[in-house]
Amino acid sequence: MSSLSSRPAAVSSDDRTVGELLSVVTSDVQTLFRQEVELAKAEVTQEATKAGKAAGMYGGAGFAGYMVLLFLSLAAVLGLANVIDGGWAALIVAAVWGVIGAVLYQRGRTRMRTVAPKPERTVETMKENAQWARHPTG
Repeated sequence: MSSLSSRPAAVSSDDRTVGELLSVVTSDVQTLFRQEVELAKAEVTQEATKAGKAAGMYGGAGFAGYMVLLFLSLAAVLGLANVIDGGWAALIVAAVWGVIGAVLYQRGRTRMRTVAPKPERTVETMKENAQWARHPTG
């Protein structure tokens, strides 16, 4: 019998080729990347849940504030109605709210123009990661 038949069927880790090692490393990197993505998804889901609950509380507070402003406006109308006609009192309070609304609209519009819809830093780092993945030694 030849010496080849007595050789073990499994290749030891010392006898692996560079290609096999690269394949193992690539597989490990892919697994690590998938695990990192799953961890990120879990974290985002958890944080989104907390943010949703907080947003609900903000919504409730906003509604309560709206009700306060409504009744304060009603009180202002009734107070002015003691001095001038009720229709004019309601018109004056409505005009004040119209001015406040116009100012808030303008400020919101100005701020909205500064919002960047694309996450620039994330896009840049993803491009750098992709470039590094293509040329890890360069």
